[in-house]
Amino acid sequence: MKYCLILLMLLVSSIVQATTPEEDLKNFRDYYLNLFAEKGVKLNDFKDGVYSIDKVSRESWEAVEEFPPYEIAIDEGKTLFQTPFTNGKTYASCFKNEGKGIRQDYPYFDAKTNQVKTLEMEINECREANGEKPLKWKKGDIAKISAYMAFTSRGNKMNVIIPQDNPEAIKWYERGRKHFYAKRGQLNLSCANCHKDAAGKKIRADVLSPALGHVTHFPVYRSKWGNLGTLHRRYGGCNKQVRALPFPAQSEEYRALEYFHSYMSNGIEVNGPGARK
Repeated sequence: MKYCLILLMLLVSSIVQATTPEEDLKNFRDYYLNLFAEKGVKLNDFKDGVYSIDKVSRESWEAVEEFPPYEIAIDEGKTLFQTPFTNGKTYASCFKNEGKGIRQDYPYFDAKTNQVKTLEMEINECREANGEKPLKWKKGDIAKISAYMAFTSRGNKMNVIIPQDNPEAIKWYERGRKHFYAKRGQLNLSCANCHKDAAGKKIRADVLSPALGHVTHFPVYRSKWGNLGTLHRRYGGCNKQVRALPFPAQSEEYRALEYFHSYMSNGIEVNGPGARK
């Protein structure tokens, strides 16, 4: 009996782990499309986050977008991007297509280092390769540069690649997937509990946003922050809200989460930077 139980547990475990990233993506999309089918929400609409599913919130957001609070940050980011380093080179020398229209490809798995690389990570790597000090990860200049690069990519569809033939890439993906569904903190909540299971429902006066399309509008200007912030700044804030210790920005844990999270938004247009409450 004992061995039969163990065998059954192993069988169930193998079934749970049998899905591929492509199957995960299909199931993830279908879940939200079915959940909000009565509202007529299409796949690409999810780029607008909670404003794609809540009419009242959308009206307020559209008013804000008439004079977007991130507009100055885009201009400042462009200036920073084009200003030469002390060696005369610029950020354009570090990226394909001189850094324009590439946001949709991040993060990606780098087979040379077996690391997942985010856009902000490569911005700082570019600085260090050109003899400059790295920027702080969560806000400030790095968010402005990332915002400008996202702005040049508006309309391009998210296209994050998970190399199926590379076990290390799959490990990164699975680590991010696990983080998304794992409960943590004193409130014992996961990312999925709020942004999948309870998407569209209210928590106090706020409507919980769907995780599908979450990454497309970052960096984000939040009214709560009063400035622009990166995706990993938001991850840290979410962890704190469930009373869990946040991981450092650009840690392996958050890069893995971003890898999974971004792959789940493949096919949705980039529209960053964005404005949120």
